[in-house]
Amino acid sequence: MNDAKYIGLDVHQATISAAVLDSDGRLIMESILETKAATILQFIHGLRGSLQITFEEGTCAAWLARWQPKPR
Repeated sequence: MNDAKYIGLDVHQATISAAVLDSDGRLIMESILETKAATILQFIHGLRGSLQITFEEGTCAAWLARWQPKPR
């Protein structure tokens, strides 16, 4: 059983649209998040398995590209 999850983030000024796919490419979750580091961490920490994260590059996501949270 492959427990991989693929997370896509579409970052905007006030909100982030998040989608989570399983290892078969099936959509298992969609969510709207507040554009804050703590909110992103809370969302990610609620997921289990091997996580792969990607996000749309743009002016609202520049801080996210430089952000490196500490491992939990």
